[in-house]
Amino acid sequence: MTPNPSRLSRLQQCQLSIALLSALALGSCASSPSGETNSTQDDSKLQVTTTFLPITNFTKAVAGDRAQVTQLLPNNIGPHDYQAKPEDIQKLAKADILVMNGLEMEAFLEDMVKNAGNSELAMVDSSEGVAVIPNEEEHGDEHKGEKEGDDHDHEDHEDEDHEGEEHAEGDDHGDEDHAEDEDHDEKKDHAEGGHDHGENNPHIWLDPKRAIQQVENIRDGLIKADPDGKSTYEANAAAYIDQLKQLDTEFTEQLKPYAGKTFVTYHDFADYFARSYDLKVEYLVGIPDENASPEDVKRVINAAKSSNLKTLLSEPQASSNPFTALAQDLKVQVGTFDPLETGGTDALEADYYLSAMRANLKSLTTAFGSQPQTWMPAQPKQRTVATLPQWVQVKF
Repeated sequence: MTPNPSRLSRLQQCQLSIALLSALALGSCASSPSGETNSTQDDSKLQVTTTFLPITNFTKAVAGDRAQVTQLLPNNIGPHDYQAKPEDIQKLAKADILVMNGLEMEAFLEDMVKNAGNSELAMVDSSEGVAVIPNEEEHGDEHKGEKEGDDHDHEDHEDEDHEGEEHAEGDDHGDEDHAEDEDHDEKKDHAEGGHDHGENNPHIWLDPKRAIQQVENIRDGLIKADPDGKSTYEANAAAYIDQLKQLDTEFTEQLKPYAGKTFVTYHDFADYFARSYDLKVEYLVGIPDENASPEDVKRVINAAKSSNLKTLLSEPQASSNPFTALAQDLKVQVGTFDPLETGGTDALEADYYLSAMRANLKSLTTAFGSQPQTWMPAQPKQRTVATLPQWVQVKF
């Protein structure tokens, strides 16, 4: 008799479930090759679980050697694509502190925390008190309308962007038909595919100024959980904040010549960054969309031409190069602007944020038309100088 395919499928699922449960049971007794072998020594430290890369970078910078920091998500999976696994819930069950970005970037956490059953788990929301951009105001013509508390002057925008003042209640203003159309498109961008960023844009870590506030929140959270480590956490945070301030200074000085210009990214992650440095940004698709509409393409083309861009900025997380054909049509290059949601094995270290953001700065200034030699002078010139004596000797 021919086996029933659906029955085989259910059997296979059952077998996989049994295998997974067995692996978890064995894992609780055996040591893991990723640091669990030193569990006796690590248990004496504060156990801190972070969600994804920038939060890990900031937390490691503050914690130093005093706490054991473990990232919840794999390096190669970002918050948009993450699906919880049983072993991840075990990380939360063993943790003293959970540090998150906040602003609904980690919408998966609510169920995970409940399932972990860790009543002693302290939660640190690094977005606490940070000025945010409501999603409904994010993509207006002038990219205006940050919430009250931002250090940017937004009083001039009250009349123009009145529909955004009530944040998520912009639909109530029935006298502005175009606002309703924009709101409809925005909700579509964030609802298709099952992913929704929530009320506010969560990508605050890409603005070094706001990253400083995140580091301060993480510092305070660690001190609250471990008062004896206050001096260590304060010193570490101060040192890292100094580096973030230097990073901010570099961005400010090098991007000043391009004030008011627009750059183009693949998806909608760079609004905080753009506002912080008096720039504008257009993107090809909004999460969770992966396919651009003709209107999206036209918008990007207009932005690239108006700013005379030399480069369109894709991202390492894109499954393919979405700008290839468009770049050929515009006769420009394709670069990258990394939103730092995933990375390689070196991405867990505190300095990774600093180096990755400096790489973004180089990509951005190149997109605006700066000469590559400005940022990479050493190696090409060294090779040229090395050949000069040979030519001189032959000539004489």
